[in-house]
Amino acid sequence: MANALNVKPTRMELQKLQGNLSIATRGHKLLKDKQDELMRQFIDLIRKNNELRQEVEADLSLALENFVLASALVNEAYIDELVAIPSQSVELEIRHENIMSVDVPKMNFHYSDEYQEGKDRNTYSFLNTASELDDAIATLNQVMPKLLELSEIEKTCQLMADDIESTRRRVNALEYRVIPDTKETIAYIQSKLEENERSTKTRMIKIKDMNG
Repeated sequence: MANALNVKPTRMELQKLQGNLSIATRGHKLLKDKQDELMRQFIDLIRKNNELRQEVEADLSLALENFVLASALVNEAYIDELVAIPSQSVELEIRHENIMSVDVPKMNFHYSDEYQEGKDRNTYSFLNTASELDDAIATLNQVMPKLLELSEIEKTCQLMADDIESTRRRVNALEYRVIPDTKETIAYIQSKLEENERSTKTRMIKIKDMNG
């Protein structure tokens, strides 16, 4: 039986290691529960990320097709002039939310007061342009919140994946190294203490017989 932690076989060390084992066992359970919950939420986010990415790619493809058609119908210089000046100002707010001890980003658009999200933001007359250009710009306006959400989800997935890996390493270290080594050393100390106790009793009996 090995002394895995290389400590002296005393009752004080035994009590210390038993306390450490209790803490390590509780810590292992808490970390394992955290790992399982992180994995559950991570899988849900990956599924949502894939669905949203498909929507965004479809919208961007549609917008690109409409821009190509508009370029064939309207002078490109005129199109550049139409979209050169922003129709509104937009600010991006980034805050953080705690998910299972992981700080993940939460993003929001703030539009200028004179324009509200979802309303017409074009500064040109529809009579002077091709409908394909109007459709392309409308599609891009609608896809922006999805792009923001997609970037938020992808960053969250990245941060959660890093924390899952870190938690997995800690769980494995406790499960396959710390707890087994502590148990092995406790068993070693208990064996040594019992052996010493038997030796002491044997000596006491011999001394008693000699004096008797």
